[in-house]
Amino acid sequence: MTLNFESEYEKELPFDAREVAEKVFTFTMDYLGCPYEAEVSLLLTDDETIHQINKEQRDIDRATDVLSFPMADYVTEGDFAFLEEEGADCFHPETGELLLGDIVISGDKVLQQAESYGHSPLREYAFLIVHSLLHLVGYDHMEEQEAKRMEKKQADVLESMGITR
Repeated sequence: MTLNFESEYEKELPFDAREVAEKVFTFTMDYLGCPYEAEVSLLLTDDETIHQINKEQRDIDRATDVLSFPMADYVTEGDFAFLEEEGADCFHPETGELLLGDIVISGDKVLQQAESYGHSPLREYAFLIVHSLLHLVGYDHMEEQEAKRMEKKQADVLESMGITR
């Protein structure tokens, strides 16, 4: 598993953001039964930068907590079977790893939402990574049934990792 981690966030989080991201990424992909070694890029930034990215990429003029930019369109959430036939462009040409996509997280929102929801910044950060990884493999929450399945996966992963509220 390869995590391309970059931090532009100038404030300090009360944990090692790269180390936590690596653990959550590896655990989540194993939990989902991903049959491939995978690669993901994660940018930790601030509200101003994520606002700009959200405006440019999604035409939404506000900061958000996390953005996910998947490399593939999954027919069925979390089902990797189609990739070998249809997803050749989703594999790194040199390493053979599955390219999942990009994640952008606002460190400002991690701290704000942790306080607002009454849990630790570590739990919020881990939650946002799991949430985004699920988006990268086809999960969504636009419809009620989709949201229930995604929320259950998120809760199961975090609970299995011992990261609770």
